[in-house]
Amino acid sequence: MSEAHPATSTESTLRSRHRTSYFLRELPYGAVLLLTLAGVAYTSFSKQPIAGYWEFLVPLTGVVCVGTGWHNAPDKEARLRLVWTQILHWAAFLVAMNLVLFTRVQSMLNADATGLVILTLLALGTFVAGVHMLSWEICVLGVVMALCVPAIAWIEVSALILLLGGIVVAGIGMTLWWRVSRHRTIAARHTSGNRALIG
Repeated sequence: MSEAHPATSTESTLRSRHRTSYFLRELPYGAVLLLTLAGVAYTSFSKQPIAGYWEFLVPLTGVVCVGTGWHNAPDKEARLRLVWTQILHWAAFLVAMNLVLFTRVQSMLNADATGLVILTLLALGTFVAGVHMLSWEICVLGVVMALCVPAIAWIEVSALILLLGGIVVAGIGMTLWWRVSRHRTIAARHTSGNRALIG
């Protein structure tokens, strides 16, 4: 019986390490996604484009892509090709983003539209980078970013409706809570009154 305990302990330790290494492997993708959504949210609320933020995020996404593909590159030449193709790829998307952030283009777009266009460009760039590297993780990151575009647009359009719906749900919940607590108070008084009569 004492031999089974160390084996169980070893298995749980291995599972814990596997879970930790999985989260560490997925951390760069989650960080890029959160930073992207934070940039879109800031642009939408501040009503001003943040070119410097996007210029920081594009190379960061490129570094994540290179880090993902690095282990699959068999030799130094393949790694060098990976780095250069990613530099050129993300430089092209950086130029496209700066064209969107150009002053004359900004006069035609509002801040909400600019944020969604930037997110669309990042999603497209991320997905295409994943396709070229044959990396499903990068492709999934691009797809999730792309799915955020209509979700964010819907939330922005429906924000007032969602707020009013939340107020109605909270009001109904408070009413039900008040009625249930009132009913319990009356029942408790009735029960304690019956006990006093019996005693």
